[in-house]
Amino acid sequence: MPSGTTTHLAVDLGAESGRVFRARLNGGRLSLEEVHRFPNVPVRLPDGLYWDALHLLQEVERGLAAAGGNPASIGVDSWAVDFGLLAGGRPLSSPRHYRDPYTDGMVEEACRRVPKEEIYRTTGVQFLQINTLCQLLALEGSPLMEAAETLLMIPDLMNYWLCGETACEETNASTTQLYDPSKRSWARGLMERLGIPERIFPDLVPPATTLGRLLPHVREETGLGEVPVVTVASHDTASAVAAVPAETESFAYVSSGTWSLVGVELPSPVMSEEAMEANFTNEAGFGGRARFLKNVMGLWLLQECRREWARRGKVYSYEELCRLAGEAPPGGALVDPDDPLFLTPGDMTGRIERFCAKSGQKPPEGVGEVCRCIFESLALKQALVIEEAAGITGREVEVVHVVGGGSQNELLCRMTAEASGLPVVSGPVEATAAGNALVQAYAAGEVESLARMREVVARSFGLRRYEPQEPERWHALKERFVKIANRR
Repeated sequence: MPSGTTTHLAVDLGAESGRVFRARLNGGRLSLEEVHRFPNVPVRLPDGLYWDALHLLQEVERGLAAAGGNPASIGVDSWAVDFGLLAGGRPLSSPRHYRDPYTDGMVEEACRRVPKEEIYRTTGVQFLQINTLCQLLALEGSPLMEAAETLLMIPDLMNYWLCGETACEETNASTTQLYDPSKRSWARGLMERLGIPERIFPDLVPPATTLGRLLPHVREETGLGEVPVVTVASHDTASAVAAVPAETESFAYVSSGTWSLVGVELPSPVMSEEAMEANFTNEAGFGGRARFLKNVMGLWLLQECRREWARRGKVYSYEELCRLAGEAPPGGALVDPDDPLFLTPGDMTGRIERFCAKSGQKPPEGVGEVCRCIFESLALKQALVIEEAAGITGREVEVVHVVGGGSQNELLCRMTAEASGLPVVSGPVEATAAGNALVQAYAAGEVESLARMREVVARSFGLRRYEPQEPERWHALKERFVKIANRR
């Protein structure tokens, strides 16, 4: 590893907020400084829910300007599945939001055109109506699709606006359900059978590819020089998993935020019938690794409840909500976080009450009990997914690494240890930014491997370990949760 300090700028766009970090690598240690944070607020129009991509670009440029200096490179990561469409290099529309119900029924439509088993054997991706595949089917025949010349995933769109180069980075492309992980290429035969136009998909590039340098007008806006723009592991979960401070391969991970991405890391995809029936996904990871995982609805339920309480005039910090949950009695009502009832925004406390009524449970009362219900349910669901992943892949799991925003939630981490019966190591909180920056460092020759990147993370950030303490109580709770979750 080269001596001296190098600086990289990591842009991390999340579904709730975006951040720009100044990342410094020196002597085998990484430090992260958040220089700009901004809300990511969707816009509801008469025909549905959209992301304000131009506002995101403006905030990214403000963050780059705030970072200043002479960085070695810039990298952008974001959430998955959503995309922008271009014609003549110009945006045709703001990107649709994956939580918009315009994709209702599109999973069934896809499987009507191509058998479910064939789609899974080709892509290895779980069937969700939010997938890019479903979004493109929902847009079929629209003027937008007729005019579209290029599709870019959200980080690729930002890269294009920063440096002028169009390409799709593999880790985010692998979430589309239109990518073949065995061949590491677009599944063009599947696109043709589905009626999705192949012409709009640009070339694929791996993480750590230097795309180009900042465009002149971006340099003027930001005060930066001709800084290289590098493709990182641009799906935020891929960056987060690259920064898991694992010492061996016998680990599971929970990338905890708006979503909980729960799974194991493998040398190659597992696209068996058992994996399909359990609705696991295979996504590309850094270093040619495969991320075998399942999407769990995550802290979205808490975020929506918090917004609802704020609209009623009760503003709570996340720390307060965790404290209230800890004070509430354990073993109350439970919900399946992945029930379709919880997918869309609005009236989350009412939806929790409806789920409880439908499943024969007394609904939680008060803010603390609602939060306790969410945390216990989420911990139990994460534990079940870890068990499933280990069983399907044969991967031994000795420890669970929780990274991302949820890793600072001590109560949830402790509950995850209890529910899984495994030790939980939490941290780093900013795993996505760390992974983003370290892939840039890899591209620059400053770190030589994924294993070395993980050593840097373990050395650089404070980690906390939780051991299970109440196996009998949580075993009984898990049995009750399984019955509730299976009662659809």
